Amino acid sequence: MTVVALLSVAPVIEDSMAGEVAKAVDALEDYDVTYETNPMGTVIEAETTDELFAAAQAAHDAVDADRVSTVLKIDDKRTRDIDASEKVDVVEDQLGRPARSRET
Repeated sequence: MTVVALLSVAPVIEDSMAGEVAKAVDALEDYDVTYETNPMGTVIEAETTDELFAAAQAAHDAVDADRVSTVLKIDDKRTRDIDASEKVDVVEDQLGRPARSRET
C-alpha cells in the first residue's frame, strides 16, 4: 500500500521560516519515505502509516521554535496502490493538458 500525505510544518515566528522549514524537510531523510517540497508544503509517500507518522513527527520535532504549526493531510487508499504522480496523471488525462496554468 502507498500512503500519500501533504505535510506542512512551520514555526510561528515573524522572521523568515526558511531555515526551520529546511530542518523539517531534512528530518525526512532518516525515514523510508519519498517526498517533494512545494510552496505550500511537502508531499510525502510511505508504504505504511506507521512510517508516515514517524517521519511527520520527526519533521515537527526538528523545528526549533517556541510554537510550531503542523498540518498533516493523509490519503490512505487501502484497496489500491497508487502513488502521488499517478493521481496527478489521472487529473491531467481528464483535463487533456498539464494541471498548471498555461504559459503566456
